[in-house]
Amino acid sequence: QVQLVESGGGLVQPVGSLILSCQASGISFHLYIMSWYRQAPGKQRGLVASITSGASTNYADSVKGRFTISRDNAKNTVYLQMSSLKPEDTAVYSCNARWTKDFWGQGTQVNVSS
Repeated sequence: QVQLVESGGGLVQPVGSLILSCQASGISFHLYIMSWYRQAPGKQRGLVASITSGASTNYADSVKGRFTISRDNAKNTVYLQMSSLKPEDTAVYSCNARWTKDFWGQGTQVNVSS
């Protein structure tokens, strides 16, 4: 059974930092492109960042220079380091694993507010 379990969300003040984690099980993690998506209230889900099996990364323009995606294949875990957070970063952040199939985590809420 495939599971993607996100953690690390919560409430943070503007310009603060947060690290999200997504631990995968039931897949050959090292083969998968791992991504973080987010969905704010009333908006469509959009890609935040992705990292390939070869550790190439891609970022949405809105988070470039502020967010960093990384992976630890030994721990089957992908991370999203978020800094200089803005209120507009408030959303549900979901982990995605993509190779021959797509798998999703349940999401973790991030609230950026003073």
